[in-house]
Amino acid sequence: MSQDAQVTAQRLNRVREVMEQAGVDLLVIGPSSDFRYFTGHAPRLSERLTALIIPREGEATITVPRLEAPLLAHLSDRFAMAIWDETERPTERIAAMGREAGVRAVAVNDQFWSVFLLQLEELLPSASFQSASKIMTRMRVVKDPAEIALLREAARRTDAAWEEFCATVRLTGRTEREVAVDLQALMAKQGFPTLAFCAVASGPNAASPHHETSDRVIQPGDPVVIDFGGEYEGYYSDITRTPVAGEPHPEFVKIYEIVKQAQQAAFETIRPGVACQDVDRAARKIISDAGYGEYFIHRVGHGLGLEIHEPPYLVEGNTQPLEAGMVTSDEPGIYIPGKWGVRIEDAVLVTEDGAERLNTVSRDLVSLP
Repeated sequence: MSQDAQVTAQRLNRVREVMEQAGVDLLVIGPSSDFRYFTGHAPRLSERLTALIIPREGEATITVPRLEAPLLAHLSDRFAMAIWDETERPTERIAAMGREAGVRAVAVNDQFWSVFLLQLEELLPSASFQSASKIMTRMRVVKDPAEIALLREAARRTDAAWEEFCATVRLTGRTEREVAVDLQALMAKQGFPTLAFCAVASGPNAASPHHETSDRVIQPGDPVVIDFGGEYEGYYSDITRTPVAGEPHPEFVKIYEIVKQAQQAAFETIRPGVACQDVDRAARKIISDAGYGEYFIHRVGHGLGLEIHEPPYLVEGNTQPLEAGMVTSDEPGIYIPGKWGVRIEDAVLVTEDGAERLNTVSRDLVSLP
């Protein structure tokens, strides 16, 4: 993932404003999507710490082990580089920066390893430590135009793979795993080297929302929940469709249409100012009124960006208002244990006056051979 220097500068300036509002002097970010957000680089997660150090005032610095420094050399015009050797503790470098800046409040991102956090707490005994979760959520929950463009392109490529899947792939008599391999090949054609995730759940397996793809052979009449996505320039696609192998059972057609209506109800609710929980409620009401409320067992959606699941979460109890620029999934489902399941999912962009589906492939029930 490449990142324009101007984007980097804008994000650093903005996070310093957020830090000031939060009373935080130093932001410490380990290998994670947060690191990638500021740098465009995804460092490896290991016992050799690479970290981004952002003081509220002063130059941002990347600490990196010498043997991995060449991987970040292209960032040396944007960040100071603190290259450490095998005989050093990188946390001592970070602590020295903190002491020099006279920091009192340090925020550490959620993926920062506890072993390094404990070392920092020991090295900076007069500083208070807190989670950077609120800071990073404020930074990342509303996508900027560059991020929206990448998410839109990821969805477009994923849609293209799904359309070819429906035109070429056979379900009946094949294993879930074989179908997943076909889908991976089609995603590769669209520029995704690997699938970020792929769940193919057939027949009774479809009643498990997080089923792990198995060697079960798909039978005639089986619904097949297919939830998949890829990573494009660091940003994820996420879509679910539920085709049927051959002719669908009339009862399944009924619940499919209920889920389709619920998904549309959620979509029509999404707009700036609406509480996240109200989107969930809109979908859940359709399913509950149809008599299947107990079989809708998860939230209706989650944010999408540098991670597959990130804020905002469209779930009961979350009163956070939606804002233009947020991107969420819209994925109600019905899951009847021992029988079948159905889920329909699209990525949705919150616009200035409503919502836009980033996935535009048909949501109608599809029968495949």
